[in-house]
Amino acid sequence: MKKIKVIIVDDERSSREELKRALKIYEDFILIGEAENADDAKDLIEKEVPDLIFLDIQMPEKSGFDLLESLDNAPAVLFTTAYNEYAVQAFEVNALDYLLKPIREERFVKAIEKIRNTIKQKDLSNAVTSDQKIFIKDGEKRFFIQLDEIYLIESLENYTRLYFQGKKALQRRSLRQWEALLDETVFFRINRTEIINIKHILEVNQTSSGRLEVKLKTGELLEVSNRQSVKFKNNNGIW
Repeated sequence: MKKIKVIIVDDERSSREELKRALKIYEDFILIGEAENADDAKDLIEKEVPDLIFLDIQMPEKSGFDLLESLDNAPAVLFTTAYNEYAVQAFEVNALDYLLKPIREERFVKAIEKIRNTIKQKDLSNAVTSDQKIFIKDGEKRFFIQLDEIYLIESLENYTRLYFQGKKALQRRSLRQWEALLDETVFFRINRTEIINIKHILEVNQTSSGRLEVKLKTGELLEVSNRQSVKFKNNNGIW
């Protein structure tokens, strides 16, 4: 059985100890670290690259949601908290599960089984880099999505707008920063202000000027610059 690397993030030592005791009987769950605040957790997650984090939502200074927003690539998340009011918000970001403190044994067993099934399905799908998840926030809205679900990124000076699942979200990250983060074999910068996911292309046409026009499956018709038209043809071998 696949070993699942786990990090616990909680500002209360007693809560971390409770989770560690509960995990001991599951040999396929390997605890590789713990942190008591969001900043330490970010460093630990980026260093150890866990499969799963048990994450407290309400922590001093920065919340569990703040931590997720700071990560370029977020692992699977199981939220733990004493505040039931966060349940809806947790599932809006597609957490694997939500455990209310103090954690009941039967509820923990169900959560563990759900995690195992999810990890197994991910292994069978041969997920690639673009299947990694990121946490994004736009005002009061929060999303936990796969990079593959993003089909268009539009530059707005020092901000960008992401388009995914029929939704859009404004991000405080430049187009250049996204370009450095994303898999260049999947995401292609078509001009000065737009990056597209080539998996979402419906058709490509050439204009009378020699430029390319890309039509996405969602219906957007986008123009590729002269330089990027040449690069796209060379890289994708379609002409």
